[in-house]
Amino acid sequence: MDLNLNLDGFDIENNGNTKNLDENKIYELLIIGGGPSAMTAAVYAMRKGIDTGIITYKFGGQILETEAIENYMGFMYIKGEDLVNKFKNQIDQFPIGYKSGFEVTKTKLKKDIKEIYVSDGTKYKAKTVIIAAGSKWRKLNIPGESEFSGKGIAYCTTCDAPFYKNKKVAVIGGGNAGIEAAIDLASIAKEVTLIEYLPKLNGDKILIDKLNNFSNVKIMTNHQILEAIGNKKLEKAKFKNRETNKIFDIELDGIFVEIGLIPNSQIFKDEIKLNSKNEISIDCSCKTSLPGVFASGDITSVPYNQVIIAAGEGAKAALSVYSYLINK
Repeated sequence: MDLNLNLDGFDIENNGNTKNLDENKIYELLIIGGGPSAMTAAVYAMRKGIDTGIITYKFGGQILETEAIENYMGFMYIKGEDLVNKFKNQIDQFPIGYKSGFEVTKTKLKKDIKEIYVSDGTKYKAKTVIIAAGSKWRKLNIPGESEFSGKGIAYCTTCDAPFYKNKKVAVIGGGNAGIEAAIDLASIAKEVTLIEYLPKLNGDKILIDKLNNFSNVKIMTNHQILEAIGNKKLEKAKFKNRETNKIFDIELDGIFVEIGLIPNSQIFKDEIKLNSKNEISIDCSCKTSLPGVFASGDITSVPYNQVIIAAGEGAKAALSVYSYLINK
């Protein structure tokens, strides 16, 4: 591997350097994932001269479900899709190999040469791997959810709360995440309705007490959301009182779903150490329990699911790969 930064031959002006991954070669690094963490890792790796490839089902990750972003440095306001395109354009300046449109089905990461198997039957090899497969929002699985995702239904209060100033919103989920979301929204929104499926909230008492201090918050336990309704954007939602079985509508400008995240770590569980939340356990250098295997972003044990944090972790993982390779 050329460990000196050398951009000779990198056609910076032409974004046509991307190519299909080669099954017959051994890459120095393969990155699993296509979100901010994976794409940032790719940029840092390629700038270090590391022969790199990316395997992802789709570029963007959770950003594509975010209405807009106002807390990523350099952009006062940018649509999630536009930020993804900027990330993608930045890695396309390098001659990097892609495999997209298919899922990773199996890995063999305990070997010196790691093997990654893809759903179309192909297999790829690398000396090192960065797992940046992210996580997925736990969905409500109700009619209208997919239709109004990013058009009234949101999954990240930190990201999207400012867009609902002086509006009527509901928060689904009575755990700590839902209560914290309701608290954040209460200082911005006109009305906040917190919906919990169980007979009582199951968050910490100190958070519940804080929530009760807001006069614009209504708590509805033992209730279930049935459907999101609207035309081009969310207008109302249908709910059911689980005690009386009464069904009714509430007019809403937004719904925040706060019922947890599911790390995309299932296929790695037999090889890599996971924590109690099924997140990949990493140290401060993004090292996993396996030599030569690193992880970054929302799939890991690092707290706070934010674009800027995921991107930073991706950069760190790539630099750790660089150190690992030169020491090998």
